[in-house]
Amino acid sequence: METKVLEPSPDPGPSGATPAPCLDSSSITKKDDGEISDQKNVPFNKEENRSDIQISSNDGSSGKDDECPADALKLKSNLKLATVNNTGPSRPSLELRAGDLSLPSPGFKFGIPLSPAAMERDLQSPVIIIGQDVFQIIDDCPPPPAPFPHRMVTLRTADVTDMYDLNMDDILGGGRFGEVHMCTEKSSGLQLVAKVLKVQSERDREMALNEVNVMNQLDHTNLIQMFDAVETPTEIFLFLEYVGGGELFMRIIDDSYQLMEVDAMVFVRQICEGIFYMHQMYVLHLDLKPENIVCVSPISHKVKIIDFGLARRYKPQNKLKVSFGTAEFLSPEVINFDHVSFSTDMWSVGVITYMMVSGLSPFLGGNDTETMNNVLLGDADFDEEPFELVSEEAKDFISNLLVKEKNGRMSAAQCLRHPWLNDLARKAKLCNRLLKSQMELRKYMMRRRWKKNVFAVTAANRFLKIGSSGCLTSLAE
Repeated sequence: METKVLEPSPDPGPSGATPAPCLDSSSITKKDDGEISDQKNVPFNKEENRSDIQISSNDGSSGKDDECPADALKLKSNLKLATVNNTGPSRPSLELRAGDLSLPSPGFKFGIPLSPAAMERDLQSPVIIIGQDVFQIIDDCPPPPAPFPHRMVTLRTADVTDMYDLNMDDILGGGRFGEVHMCTEKSSGLQLVAKVLKVQSERDREMALNEVNVMNQLDHTNLIQMFDAVETPTEIFLFLEYVGGGELFMRIIDDSYQLMEVDAMVFVRQICEGIFYMHQMYVLHLDLKPENIVCVSPISHKVKIIDFGLARRYKPQNKLKVSFGTAEFLSPEVINFDHVSFSTDMWSVGVITYMMVSGLSPFLGGNDTETMNNVLLGDADFDEEPFELVSEEAKDFISNLLVKEKNGRMSAAQCLRHPWLNDLARKAKLCNRLLKSQMELRKYMMRRRWKKNVFAVTAANRFLKIGSSGCLTSLAE
């Protein structure tokens, strides 16, 4: 008889845990020597023309929802809002020095005035303008909640067209499960997305029910929320919160964006916040990958985790095994068909972080078999050229997640306490070296698109053969 060992509950994290400090305009003031003070509410020099002090955002919004309200009010009398046109190729770069973050080095420094030409370039996040000087702001406030209260959704039978306007011509995404479309609730005008699942067997319905039941347990700003679930004889429609910023990695590889290590810290911290909550609710995502991390808007650093189609409720006394996922992000225990747990998600976080700071996929091989063999070897080194400018804290963070033995990996709570994800305000001001990851990420995304195109052509050819031979076969993605 197998002896069952109860796994401890998720690490509750530091007592009285508080969210990461919000990097807002109130923490930045100009000094006579051009340096930046992190003291809040320090009065400006009386000789400065306060009418020249502005907060700029390229979306033209007031920023009230994006800033920490209590701190923003302190500068209300001194700051006014403006808009910077979104027309140029890049934004000012903040760069992170490897090793000792406290030592300055040549290059762009947080707080160094930008040239007029730089002000005309695309600014992907808000800035403070004080006279002729431009100061970049990294938005690390929590993302906004869903535009509706958390709902306990029940799968019900109804006529979808009576309640929702679906844009079936615009496909936002898709895969083996079906397609994702934009839609609007008719009664309220609320914008949502509809995940349309094809139901061909009872198992398909059980998978949809599992997703509904899992999401009923999750109410966190870093996790997408479900609004409704409707079934018809052939399809199930899951109506979800609309998040309009697109995939995180698609934003990072955009020509107008320059990724710095401090950006990666902000992104990864939010991912860990969402996973920490998820694990506290005894839910495993089991499909964490870049496609399932989306930005709230094209200009903010706020992200949410999506797609809980493969998520599972976790009961430590019932050992769980799974045999699905994407090869690059599978943990060794999934490949070995061993028991999974909270640490299985953390392996995927390690892979995502590795890719974010370097632009390289640590275990990617020529095919899925080679990739999975690389995962089992577990040799994720930091010798590649893009890691020359990556801090030792980042390498240590990744090294403590890409551990073959699952019990040796950091939990989400331990990640949130790790030095790399803390003291972000100081690190933002000391950034002075650009990472080399953007070009590598572009190459990765091009390879991914190429593989999808090859699959589409192959699938079309197979269907032609099926039509000519009259033979019925199943086609797996």
